This record gives sequence, C-alpha cells and structure tokens, in this order.
Amino acid sequence: MIKSYPLSGIIPPLVTPLKDNETLDVESLERLIEHLIAGGVHGLFILGTTGEEQSLSYGVRQQMIRESARINNGRLPLLVCVTDTSIVESIKLAKVAAECGADGVVSAPPYYFATGQPELAQFYEELVPQLPLPVFLYNMPSHVKVSFAPDTVRRIARNPQVIGFKDSSANAVYFQSVMYKMKERPDFAMLVGPEEITGECVLLGGHGGINGGANMFPELYVAMYEAARNRDIQRVLELQQYIMQISTSIYTVGKHGSSYLKGLKCALSLLGIINDDFVASPFYKFEEPEREKIRQALAALPIKDGKLCI
Repeated sequence: MIKSYPLSGIIPPLVTPLKDNETLDVESLERLIEHLIAGGVHGLFILGTTGEEQSLSYGVRQQMIRESARINNGRLPLLVCVTDTSIVESIKLAKVAAECGADGVVSAPPYYFATGQPELAQFYEELVPQLPLPVFLYNMPSHVKVSFAPDTVRRIARNPQVIGFKDSSANAVYFQSVMYKMKERPDFAMLVGPEEITGECVLLGGHGGINGGANMFPELYVAMYEAARNRDIQRVLELQQYIMQISTSIYTVGKHGSSYLKGLKCALSLLGIINDDFVASPFYKFEEPEREKIRQALAALPIKDGKLCI
C-alpha cells in the first residue's frame, strides 16, 4: 500500500532471477526481496528495464508478478511495469498486477512505432482509464525512441490516476523541466532512474530513485536518498564516490549496451544474492574473463558480510 503521496525513497528495479528463458528462479527472487527489505528500501519495482521485461514471455512476466506479490506480502509498495507494444497486453498485465495486490503500474511509451507527442498523449488518455491501478509514466527514450515532452506529461497527468514519473533519460535538465511543469501537483512523484544523479535530483526537489545498484547494496542508495533529503552535502559527496565506483567498474565490463545488466546480474550471483546470472535472450551472461573482472570490482569495494561499509 502506498501510505503517502508522493511515493518517495529508493524503489529498486528488481532483476528477474532466471534459470533459463522460461523458468523463474523463485528461490533467488525470495532471497533478493528479503535482502532489499532488510536494506531499508521504500518500495519494489518489477519488470522494468533491469527486470528484462521485454525479453520475457507473458507467462514468466505474470509469474514474476504473482511471486513478487506473494513474497512481499504487502510489506512495501509494489510497482509493476506493463509496457508493451499492444495496449491490450498492457491492460492484461495490469489486471494481473491488481489481482495480486500490487500498488501501481508503470508504463513506458509503446515502442517500434515512434509516436508524435499528440499521439502519445492520446494513447495514455485511452490507456489510463482502463488500468485498475495508479499509474507512473516511464521515460526511457534510449529504448523506446520517444521521450515524453514536459507538456505531454502535464497533459496526461490531468488524470489524477497518474501519480508519478520515472525518468531514465539521464538528462538532469529535462528532469527539472518536467518537475517544474508538475509543480502544481504536490502529490506527483518525480523519480530518477540513473543512480549517478539520484543525489543531485533529490537535492533539487526530486522524490527518490529507481536505482539498479540497490539490488546489490540497498543500504548505499537509501543512505544517499536520506543524505540528499536532509541536505547533508558532505555525506552526499562521500556516498557519491561509492556510487561512481560501482558505476564505472561493475557496469562497464564489456563493450556493449548490455554491460550494465550483465555486470549487475553477475555481481549479484557472486554476492550470493541470486543463484545464477542467466540473462534472457538475446543476451548471454558473462564468460569467466568478464566474471573475473566483476569479482575484482567487488573486491575493491569495502564489503563485509555482504554489505557495503559506508
């Protein structure tokens, strides 16, 4: 249950632990969720980019919703990404999420066909009333080819069912522009994806982060959020060094856009949080040389008993 608005804090985008392309690793998912809750996060976000939604079958997506809701058991707000090229399939996933007790759904623009801003607004004006839960808009231009213009966000959010915005553009100026347009909606959550700028965005009025690194070290990202919220600049600067160390080592092994996901899953397996770092097709997990680099990156961090010493 979302107890207060806007939804604030660190809401990790969970990886989807897999045994193969059609088998969810439920044991690893249980361990991951308990790890995150123990780390003090403020919510859970499943089936986003870090969760490989678009590579998963609808069956695995639905199982991920059901199992995450069962394990969470109402302890934290649960957000479910329902992005799809088909409005019908998005609605179907949202209904499953509602049936399982999720608290909100998250939707990026439909991909493949690039919509203009009027078409994008019309799409959401059709979609949102058919969804059974509150809605967060998800800006991911690198993956869907379309970015929400700030005025488009404001237009779509005339519907009070739209309660937040997750921005993964890594463009802090854009983030500020959207937040400025939405200043008359104090209940509207402004959440940032890239962890490298979460502290900055919270200092400037954002409400939190949907940060992939929190899968590994939830305490670090929670501490960054709290330091930024409390305007403790010295602490923000200290924590930012750890965040950048993780970003420039674990996420940069390999030469391809999949390096972030492969590095994150590999690190989680080395930390014992998930059993295996299987990545859904069309990607493949790291071979031993890359795995060794991730092992070295973790060894360079001050980790004790699986936690980052901060």
